[in-house]
Amino acid sequence: MYKRMRDNRLIVGSSLDQTRQIRRTATGLLLAMAGVFVVAEINLDIHPFWGYLHAFAEAAMVGGLADWFAVTALFRHPLGVPIPHTAIIPRKKDRIADTMAQFLRANFLTPSVVARRMRRTNVAANAGEVLVNREGGERSRFMGGGAELAAEVLESLDPERLGLRVRAGLASQLSRIELAPLLGNLLENLIADGRHRPLLDGLIRWAGLTLEDNEDAVREIIRSRANSVLRWTGLDSRISSSVLDGVYRLLAEVLVDPDHPMRGKIDAALIKLATQLKTDPEMQAKVEAVKMDLLENPALADWWMGVWERMRRSLIARARDPNSGLGNDLREALRELGKALQDDPRLQRQINRFARRTAVGMTSRYGAQIVALVSDTVKRWDAGTVTDRIESAVGRDLQFIRINGTLVGGLVGVTLHAITQAF
Repeated sequence: MYKRMRDNRLIVGSSLDQTRQIRRTATGLLLAMAGVFVVAEINLDIHPFWGYLHAFAEAAMVGGLADWFAVTALFRHPLGVPIPHTAIIPRKKDRIADTMAQFLRANFLTPSVVARRMRRTNVAANAGEVLVNREGGERSRFMGGGAELAAEVLESLDPERLGLRVRAGLASQLSRIELAPLLGNLLENLIADGRHRPLLDGLIRWAGLTLEDNEDAVREIIRSRANSVLRWTGLDSRISSSVLDGVYRLLAEVLVDPDHPMRGKIDAALIKLATQLKTDPEMQAKVEAVKMDLLENPALADWWMGVWERMRRSLIARARDPNSGLGNDLREALRELGKALQDDPRLQRQINRFARRTAVGMTSRYGAQIVALVSDTVKRWDAGTVTDRIESAVGRDLQFIRINGTLVGGLVGVTLHAITQAF
């Protein structure tokens, strides 16, 4: 933004320098005509040529002085004399501001004009072309700037407050969702497609490994439940070994045999559970109670804040790391989006319709504020600023008017002198 402002100041300064140069040329031409007039006045009786030159210089001075007065009167008082109807632009800057604003409002910021213009513009296709055809250097700067902006936004926001807001939003959405029917449908679909079998195999393996790791504890539990006679005879150890061997054998058989009856019983139990989750109000109430307990649990909140902070720090680090895959992934995603915007007419219609409605809505809602902003901005400028800006825009052409007025006036004078000499 600051670079743009500096460039604008340089442009305005350059235009003013050019205007001053041409003003000096126009003034020099006027002074030259005055000199020619004096020389021709002295030599009128020597030769008729001096009469024509005298008429040219005289009319040129009149034309040049008249145009100088007119051009100067637009911006300031000629020779500093406060002649009425001079310094028009500084005195009328408020009216100029209002006129500019009303012109902008009437010709550009009306809903009908904006809608008509937006209908002729394919916003989606133009955006797609920018995303697809952007040069590598531009693309890198674009992506780098976007990544840096995202990182700064994440850093500027209060992490705790943002995390709490995100958690509150998620909790609010989850509290409105009836979880039991969703779980029932999910479980039912898993069973119907057989996608629960790998999960069941994993649970069986986990059960076997867990039992093996805690075998001593299981033996102690069996021994403590046995009566004193069994412990005295040593049968408690044999019983615990038989129980463990039986469990191991059952788990192994269920694991290797896809048609084992135990699998059928497990599937039947899962189907019953899915049905209860979908239809049983009591089961649904239990699931909702568990869900709400989890959402209100402080431990879950602390866990979420830790997860959120790690996610935030990871995103910031990846956004600022030029070697991370975040920029490449984002670049590829934008390129694919650009292709879709270029190739999909339906998507183009939807986006163009949205853009048109948005532009028309913003014009209708904020058009008056934009007009007021333009008017107030110009009114806040001092007279010198207004004069410099307008003069930088049209001053060069106005000085050419002075030059043309001098030359055209001279030609008219020569023509009139020739006519009078002919008759």
